[in-house]
Amino acid sequence: MNRDEPLFNVPAAVLAVLALLVAVHVVRLLLPEDLDNLVVIAGAFIPSRYDGDAALLPGGYPAAITSFVTHMLIHGNLMHIAFNGLWLLAFGGAIAMRVGSLRFIAFAVVTGIAAALLFLAFNLGARTPMIGASGAVAGLMGGTMRFLFSAIDSGGIWRLRETPRSVPLMSLPRTLRDSRVLVATAILIAMNLMAGAGVGMPGDGGQSIAWEAHIGGYLAGLLLFGLFDVKSPRRPELRVVDTLH
Repeated sequence: MNRDEPLFNVPAAVLAVLALLVAVHVVRLLLPEDLDNLVVIAGAFIPSRYDGDAALLPGGYPAAITSFVTHMLIHGNLMHIAFNGLWLLAFGGAIAMRVGSLRFIAFAVVTGIAAALLFLAFNLGARTPMIGASGAVAGLMGGTMRFLFSAIDSGGIWRLRETPRSVPLMSLPRTLRDSRVLVATAILIAMNLMAGAGVGMPGDGGQSIAWEAHIGGYLAGLLLFGLFDVKSPRRPELRVVDTLH
């Protein structure tokens, strides 16, 4: 079997999401600066919307609901898109090939919302706009952890590309006991806490890093992926019937 090909094929759903992110940014580049600023504020997730500012901000009360999703579509610059896009290709491909397009999109949206909720919990009342798909992308990373090491244990990481649905899913209790998952999780959380403390980290074009959203999205993906996974078909059990009397 030839395994010299790229590790991940790129499903159409992943390419479509990436194309949408780029298209939104291109459209914004064509807008006058004042209008673009209004679009960004209306689409951004801003904690102060839930502390009395909803009517005062662009988007009004509807944005208090829609911004849970729209913030994922808006990025600060091309570097921001490129950074999130690379991680989307890496982890989104494995998820989409395993669960299909609709479940992939639903999972990304749910983890992105979870990311916004943790950002809100740590920034109640703050007038700090949060934009970008990094929370959802972190969720895809967390979801991949549920079957990444199973693939390695049962034949190799190449199975994520060639037969992702055949890779056993780690149960949640087993996941929370697996030392490799725990180490990877601890590293991700530590890196984001360091970023939140101002320690220089690889970033997204000079913008501040929403470490709360990264952690929230990742943990949601790790904990919730089993609800979105496609169950592998079970072999029928054969019952032996004794015909000798």
